[in-house]
Amino acid sequence: MIATRLVFSSLRRRSTGFIASFVALFFGATILMTFASLLDTRTAAGPDAGRTLLLMASVVGGWGMVIVLFATLSTLSLLIRQRAPELALLKSAGATPSQIGRMIVGEAAAVAVLASATAVVPSVFAGRWLVGLLGDTGRVPAGLEARFGPIAVSMGTGITLLAAITAAAVAALKAARRGAVEALRETGVDTRPTGRIRVIGAVIVLASGLGCGVVTMTAFTGTEPALMAVGGQGAILAAIGFALLSPALLGPIAALLAAPLRRAGVSGHLTAAHLRVRSRQLAGVLVPIILFTGIATGTLSMQAVENTAGTAPARIARSIETLNYVVVGMIALFAAVMLVNTVVAAVIGRRREFGRQRLVGATPSQVLRLVGTEGTVLVVVGVLIGALAAAVTVIPYSVARTGVLVPDRTIGLYLGVIAVAVILTLGSHVGAAAKALRSPAIQAATRG
Repeated sequence: MIATRLVFSSLRRRSTGFIASFVALFFGATILMTFASLLDTRTAAGPDAGRTLLLMASVVGGWGMVIVLFATLSTLSLLIRQRAPELALLKSAGATPSQIGRMIVGEAAAVAVLASATAVVPSVFAGRWLVGLLGDTGRVPAGLEARFGPIAVSMGTGITLLAAITAAAVAALKAARRGAVEALRETGVDTRPTGRIRVIGAVIVLASGLGCGVVTMTAFTGTEPALMAVGGQGAILAAIGFALLSPALLGPIAALLAAPLRRAGVSGHLTAAHLRVRSRQLAGVLVPIILFTGIATGTLSMQAVENTAGTAPARIARSIETLNYVVVGMIALFAAVMLVNTVVAAVIGRRREFGRQRLVGATPSQVLRLVGTEGTVLVVVGVLIGALAAAVTVIPYSVARTGVLVPDRTIGLYLGVIAVAVILTLGSHVGAAAKALRSPAIQAATRG
């Protein structure tokens, strides 16, 4: 009963965190239900069309599920980590770790159920559009009726709820282990080393991505149908692996950038200090940048290489190209939404910090310059790491398909992806900071 009251009280007070959680889970559920609806449609399709729909739902939907789960876990973990002061106060007031854990998990479950229910309607239309596209490209019979039924709803809702509860349970367990004083201290300074399990998992995922690249370059002649499937997995796995390592990577990078940042004035000096003492929190912003840059660059460049080679019949080539662009577009759109959502949530969550800076003499323009400098550093680091992840697909696939190390057409694609990442990251950084600065300094510093 106490945990239930805490859930509803927290949801009313933390509207920003609620919206950020809802957006992450809503878009994740929409993608999951869209691809899962292909399995509902399969029940009314013939054998050939059924195999195509099953393959599309299993392979593409499976990778979409992995990316959605990872990005959702990252976003919810960041939002819960921002609540350390609130959780510390609850502990000081007598709340037990189990009550706090039930509150966090209950909040996540409530938002996940609401997001899943809201995602049903757009998923119905997205599923129809996807089946129509498959019909237009000849992958299934033209005019095949799209269905949206229990498989789509159960898989979308179940996986979304599982992701939310898992993220909340892990964060709640970590919060329960820390004392009130320790939790309050870590809101400003969090230099804990990256967990061993996270590092081991990142190494395994990275090794798997590199393995896909090696197999693509050495085990294929360049004409096998499975070449694109194996090659495309490299960038996805590498991006996830680097994203898992982002807290560990940001610390050494911050040390290298400390000297040049300090020469950039007050904003650069503060950015260097924040990167050093808040690397775990700022690394949460790196995750969607790495995913967006790595996956979009890797898969789009792979398709550009395929277009250059052009050995498949024209109709089949156009069909593959269209489907690849649709799949990449949906995943890249989700990563872009997560990027903006994560940045806005992270910056809005620093209202108390901005209020205190203004109380000690910082002007709003100085705070905006600080946020802009941080955003610039993060987007530069993110797109460079994302480029490394993309290279795991681009270079092996290009060598296997054309014999060229890096085709010229991929450079323009990479610059385009960088431009989108920069606009999204800096725009959301500065926009969210400007919104946070609207509150009076005293109110922001005391209430957050």
